[in-house]
Amino acid sequence: MSYLDLAYIHLVTVLPCFLIGAWLLLRRKGTTVHKRLGRVYAVLILFTAIVTLPMPAAVGPRLLDHFGFIHLFSVLVLVSVPAALCSIRRGNVSGHRRHMVGVYIGGILIAGTFALMPGRLLYTWLFA
Repeated sequence: MSYLDLAYIHLVTVLPCFLIGAWLLLRRKGTTVHKRLGRVYAVLILFTAIVTLPMPAAVGPRLLDHFGFIHLFSVLVLVSVPAALCSIRRGNVSGHRRHMVGVYIGGILIAGTFALMPGRLLYTWLFA
């Protein structure tokens, strides 16, 4: 799969995460809707994090001539979502909340901000 194919897949999966995640953070917790949308969100955010791994970093220093700083957010998601699910299954609501807020802030808001910086593909699509 080409970089562009992966970028389209990533964009198609991360945009619903932005909306669903905001809704989940702002609405009442523990409801049936929260649980169902949370499952959808978890699958989408994990999938989008996995899709980013084969995408080589285009800006900044690279590890193994491939991974850049932005890939750390993929690792954050891949570690934090399972940890959040384990937390809630154990009844640790505060741990679940902490992990999921971290995923939203780091994996979507901060990573999204980096994606909008000059030299990145999304910046080119939107502003060039």
